[in-house]
Amino acid sequence: MKEKVLVTAPKLHPDGVKLLNAMECEIFYLDANGTDKDVQHLMESVAIDAVISRTVDLSAEAIQACPTLKVISKHGVGVSNINVVAATKRGIPVYVTPGANAQSVAEMTMGLLFSAARKISWMDHELRTGNWARAQNGIELKGKTIALLGFGQIGQIVAKVCLALGMRVIAFDPAYGLAAPFPGVQMFGNVDEMLPEANVLSLHVPLNKHTKGLVGTSQFSKLPDGAIFINTARGEVVDEQALIQNLCSGKLFAAGVDTTMEEPIPVDSPLLKLENLVVTPHVGGSTPAALAAMATCAVGNILGFMNGNRPPESFCVNPQVFRS
Repeated sequence: MKEKVLVTAPKLHPDGVKLLNAMECEIFYLDANGTDKDVQHLMESVAIDAVISRTVDLSAEAIQACPTLKVISKHGVGVSNINVVAATKRGIPVYVTPGANAQSVAEMTMGLLFSAARKISWMDHELRTGNWARAQNGIELKGKTIALLGFGQIGQIVAKVCLALGMRVIAFDPAYGLAAPFPGVQMFGNVDEMLPEANVLSLHVPLNKHTKGLVGTSQFSKLPDGAIFINTARGEVVDEQALIQNLCSGKLFAAGVDTTMEEPIPVDSPLLKLENLVVTPHVGGSTPAALAAMATCAVGNILGFMNGNRPPESFCVNPQVFRS
């Protein structure tokens, strides 16, 4: 009997599809404008065995509506759009694809940093509208301190690039404490101690109950005047109104964000009116290389589990399902 796999998106990278086809799986896709309700309807009407979750919510109702569901894999690492509690109650493991998009997200982080520091996107816009705008007050990054909030695979790649630029790198991550995983990085025991030394603050944390709203008015106030803020994590980690206020006041020199509270970002969002903000539409991990890696890893997770070759427990966000 063919396993039925639901991809909560209109497509999956061909490398992942090839693996599913090799195992003769039947693949179901969500329409381009599909919502969480459409996911639920599909799972109510089709005996789905596995879900590869992308950006659309996988609700408790959808999980409960599908008695045949055995395994879920996120196409990425952020599971805030998956009701993990509901999956756990059903004994269904939820896997992620750690590191699959780390290089691409790290490179996006650096792109946003360079653009924010040197006003690249602003100058590009001005030139296209006929203004010979030569911003000469950009920030040279050599000798500046970058603080990395979260020091997983993405943060570590960013750290190595910044060290090569001649920047000082400091970081906070409870997983490491004060022991840096490689030389040249100073680890801090808490966020507040780190912020006053940060000319650049870059976020690399997952979204969960501990990190939601982690950076707001208090944290921005502790940064030196004229700091740069970068977010390639999740929009909800930041108090967006506080970010806007600090950009408008000049407390922040500039910011670069790939994620926002509301996605797609509304055309009337005050963020889009800020000349010292560079914003991209949550594409840090969406290069062909990253999409291929995430697709193959996500498919490997579900096929491995269904075929009795359980993926590493470190890939599972609810390993307690195996201990009951």
